Amino acid sequence: MRPVNVAVAQLGPILRSQTRESVVTRLISLLEQAGRAQGQFVVFPELALTTFFPRWYITDDNELDQFYETQMPNHHTQPLFDRAKELGIGFYLGYAEIAHEDGKKHRYNASILVDQAGSIIGKYRKVHLPGHHEHEPWRPFQHLEKRYFESGGEGFNVWEMFGGKFGMCICNDRRWPETWRVMGLKGVELVALGYNTPTHYPPVPRHDHLQSFHHLMPMQAAAYQNGTWIAAAAKAGEEEGCMLLGHSCIIAPTGEIVAMSSTLEDELIFANCDLDRCLEIKDHIFNFKKHRQPRHYRIISDSGIE
Repeated sequence: MRPVNVAVAQLGPILRSQTRESVVTRLISLLEQAGRAQGQFVVFPELALTTFFPRWYITDDNELDQFYETQMPNHHTQPLFDRAKELGIGFYLGYAEIAHEDGKKHRYNASILVDQAGSIIGKYRKVHLPGHHEHEPWRPFQHLEKRYFESGGEGFNVWEMFGGKFGMCICNDRRWPETWRVMGLKGVELVALGYNTPTHYPPVPRHDHLQSFHHLMPMQAAAYQNGTWIAAAAKAGEEEGCMLLGHSCIIAPTGEIVAMSSTLEDELIFANCDLDRCLEIKDHIFNFKKHRQPRHYRIISDSGIE
């Protein structure tokens, strides 16, 4: 057995007026609750330090920059890292990142894995950016991720943690089977992800009643088809007039939901995730070495479209 006591730390709404310090205080409170329950690894949401700012059309770069972090940890988030180290808890955290690379300024929707010693061991930059690039006044709220972020260039990696292989993705990535299969081919055993998902989808409002179904279905399938645990954390509730989906969850490698949030507020859910349970799937039903037929899948990697 290789058990890891995983906690998913759902957040309720974060208002635009709230400070980083107030948000980090909430994160630390959830972290401490996890510690009291012998939690070893905590998953926080996507863009966990701010409100979901892509809902607004912002043309002033100075105003926009206020939602991003230029380094991690920084003076706002260092207390979270320090407390996690004191408690011996690892965590996943999503945030908006400004990176200066090759003499250029880049903006990413990012997440990190932090080990029990408080050190960052992995970074991921969101690949599948939803939404739109230009202002669309007909929408009740904007979804300008394509304007405010670049797609990450590093792909889907895995890192050694807790004696297993951990991966990361963010929000819309969970809907794409390629996300999971790439990590699955790398032997992933637990994937952490955060999300901010509106319950209203303006381009296709007749799908609004399916938001929870469309949230859970691809993750349950992915857990089963790739033999991995999945721990997904929401930013939930009515945030600046936009209702965000809850249903933070932990999913077993069999595709079964073993824990789910029941509120739209700050809430912890737990599961004791035995990484050896991944072998029930990896060694049998979806044994890639024995059963995959990659010669028939070339359209996926060659072009993806015919």
